[in-house]
Amino acid sequence: MGKSRTRPLRPAYSRRVSGVYGRVLVVDDNKVIRQLIKVNLELEGFEVVTAADGVECLDLVHRICPDVITLDVVMPRLDGIQTATRLREDPRTSALPVAVVSACTPFEVDAGVAAGVDAFLEKPFEPSELVRVVHRLMRKQGPHPEDPPAPARGRGAGRAGSTAG
Repeated sequence: MGKSRTRPLRPAYSRRVSGVYGRVLVVDDNKVIRQLIKVNLELEGFEVVTAADGVECLDLVHRICPDVITLDVVMPRLDGIQTATRLREDPRTSALPVAVVSACTPFEVDAGVAAGVDAFLEKPFEPSELVRVVHRLMRKQGPHPEDPPAPARGRGAGRAGSTAG
């Protein structure tokens, strides 16, 4: 067998992609749910990167520079609440919008609010509701300095999911 050489890790994603609303990091241990969220957001013009748990999320977040993160709560290795807490503790990700997409039990909501989660979306959810939450969090994040101003769109924001605070 021949040897293969691996290249050193370097950022795989540019900061911004032309023609895309923004980059979303979707974190869920269920492959079907990850794919469902990914497809629905891609259909609305978002670039989507996925991770299977909180450890993978924390590994990817600085390389892909997402605009929004969606987190499941119950995941192996590092759950969504612990992941949100670590994101808030890191100065590089402390202002990054985070939405929990889960069963949203009272415990999960209380723990999420304490961890600094920005929005909650209860499973099962309507795809349009998911898109509204992500759009709202994108607006909260604001444009990146290198981005041109976004064209005005003729759609109302509407209220999607419950918000922390």
